Amino acid sequence: MTLFEPFDLRSVSLRNRIFMSPMCQYSAIDGFANDWHFQHLASRAVGGAALVMTEATAVSPDGRISYADLGLWLDDQIEPLRRIVRFIADHGAVPGIQLAHAGRKASTQRPWDAAEVLSQPGKSWSPIWAPSAEPFSDASQKPAELSLEGIARVRAQFAEAAARARTAGFKVAEIHAAHGYLLHEFLSPVSNHRSDEYGGTPEKRARLLCEIVESVRRAWGEENPLFVRVSATDWRADGLTPDDTVGLARRLKELGVDLLDVSSGGIAPNLQIPMGPGYQTFMAERVRKEAGLAAGAVGLITGAVQAEHIVRSGQADAVFIGRALLRNPYWPLQAAKELGAEITWPSQYQRAR
Repeated sequence: MTLFEPFDLRSVSLRNRIFMSPMCQYSAIDGFANDWHFQHLASRAVGGAALVMTEATAVSPDGRISYADLGLWLDDQIEPLRRIVRFIADHGAVPGIQLAHAGRKASTQRPWDAAEVLSQPGKSWSPIWAPSAEPFSDASQKPAELSLEGIARVRAQFAEAAARARTAGFKVAEIHAAHGYLLHEFLSPVSNHRSDEYGGTPEKRARLLCEIVESVRRAWGEENPLFVRVSATDWRADGLTPDDTVGLARRLKELGVDLLDVSSGGIAPNLQIPMGPGYQTFMAERVRKEAGLAAGAVGLITGAVQAEHIVRSGQADAVFIGRALLRNPYWPLQAAKELGAEITWPSQYQRAR
């Protein structure tokens, strides 16, 4: 298994094992994709990535991280995404979408905005939702605890967004259950202090994610892959551990998940994370070998030789590249050249080889 070996999942054939990681752009208006999203995603398809994934795309207006997030809660939001999907597919990549709900991390300003932006009309909202009525930090808005009716509403919103994604032509869907957003909040004992059927034990904390996987799979169909992104550890003694994630991976595999996108952290501020090159890959390897589920590695993967080693040594089936692809949309083309691998360059760029 090598970085530039094709990877088949269900009916989808990926030309290599370099996946574009979902990265928020904070550039949408009322959830609608625009020219910024087109160029951002299209250039990575031209650049040789096998899977080009949208940023976290909110399943509801109150599930956005910020007022400028992408969304797919309206049928009218399909067509701008369909244009992007067509271009990605026409240039040899597979179009993917990450479906998300921000939970208690909703209604925040864009990273480059001043705090007073949230006081402007339409830039913030209330209530925001969580498994328990506990804020992310002392500076965060306090969320409302989701009722059972609210949980059913969120479950339906994910399924409806998946159906819209299918109509738009996406071929891979990923459910975002990481980085301290709603589904991770339910999974983690740090943020979930419920005593009903959605809290109290690892199985009950995972119930909402499992129900959403089932409902999304029905809406998404059987022919195309379904991924889940998880935080494999909370980096806290009272939080999720890699052992928990291996157990969760086994359950998700039974429910029809095809690949676990293995990240970490995000459940609380000021975590002590031992960051370094490939610092999360050992958790992807455990999922792959102990749960028997395909896994993607992510986190400070920046070099071609490093990425090749992760795949060739069996730590992961694919690598999700984030910041390195922001710096260089053509990272896959250059990685292939460095590794001596065969890859098709766009005809328009052949003279640059």
